[in-house]
Amino acid sequence: MSFFAQLGLRKVINASGKMTALGASAVSDEVADALKRAAQDYVDIDEMMEFAGSVIAEYTGAEDGCPTCGAAAGIAIATASVITGKNLSLIERMPDSEGLRNEVIIQKGQQVHFGASIAQMVRIGGGKPIEVGNANKVEPDHIEQAITEKTAALLYIKSHHAVQKGMQSLETMMRIAKEHQLPFIVDAAAEEDFQAYIRMGADIVIYSGGKALEGPTSGLICGKKKWMEACRMQYKGVGRPMKVGKEGVAGLIAALKQYPSKEDNGDEQIERMTKLTEALADAKGLYCSIKQDEAGRAIYRAQIQVDANKAGMTAAELLHRLESGNPAIFLRHHYVNVGILSVDPRPLLKGQEDIIASEIKRILKEGQSS
Repeated sequence: MSFFAQLGLRKVINASGKMTALGASAVSDEVADALKRAAQDYVDIDEMMEFAGSVIAEYTGAEDGCPTCGAAAGIAIATASVITGKNLSLIERMPDSEGLRNEVIIQKGQQVHFGASIAQMVRIGGGKPIEVGNANKVEPDHIEQAITEKTAALLYIKSHHAVQKGMQSLETMMRIAKEHQLPFIVDAAAEEDFQAYIRMGADIVIYSGGKALEGPTSGLICGKKKWMEACRMQYKGVGRPMKVGKEGVAGLIAALKQYPSKEDNGDEQIERMTKLTEALADAKGLYCSIKQDEAGRAIYRAQIQVDANKAGMTAAELLHRLESGNPAIFLRHHYVNVGILSVDPRPLLKGQEDIIASEIKRILKEGQSS
């Protein structure tokens, strides 16, 4: 019996993705062991944070790093760092940044809700979000003309939540930042390449520790040394209520050390999702296919298009039935409003795709017979 079942909680089959709402990732034995051993001992936290920064630097190619309790905290801490630097008096003022360079420019189509608002994370760090352009169209001039003497940084959100068309590229935004000698921050929370944006020249890059990295609930910031030192100092200010514990840092380090050894499993994903779509081929009202992630990552999901007239229920109704069961089955539902559900193979344990197919067919059969 699982740990959560022992507590009386429902079993969850996560086919949605590495979602915070479902606990992000199930860690490896090595990461779990690091969490346990760290939790049962003591360490000088400042010393550990500095050491963790050097490990983050090693695996990202950055000059230095800063561990966090998550990527959202990383946005707040990074924002505070570009406003305050290492000035302790300013650090202790945040998020009150009145009179300081505090404006953070972000493209309108990237001011999204990921479980909370990007803009709110910026404000927690003392920043004033400046949205530029339109939700489906941003020109370089929109970015250029928003820069003033109050601009603290430019922020780019690399996420499937963001608008994928009509936005200016990361390269264009970074070029503008460099021309104006402003720090360029990239929120790459769920990205799988932990070196790409540092190689491109970004000053500060933020990742989740519990998503592609498959570590514990945690995060990391990497980048130029002066900003990373300023980031770590934010734990004397706004970072304090979002501090990451010794076990979280230990788990993050363990996850970083094992990550490079992981092989791309795109072929395995396609094989498992093909098996699922074949199992659903005779399900009335369902049309299944394999789709690559909309943000271009090497993730291959089964897409299930629900024809409500033939299936006897809408995609939203099917989703509700799946989530209400025990085990509770959570599918990816970003496009449920247009009748599309998806199955993400990455968090699925062995054989769970068979359970999903069987349960979908059972629910549809019940609905159609009634």
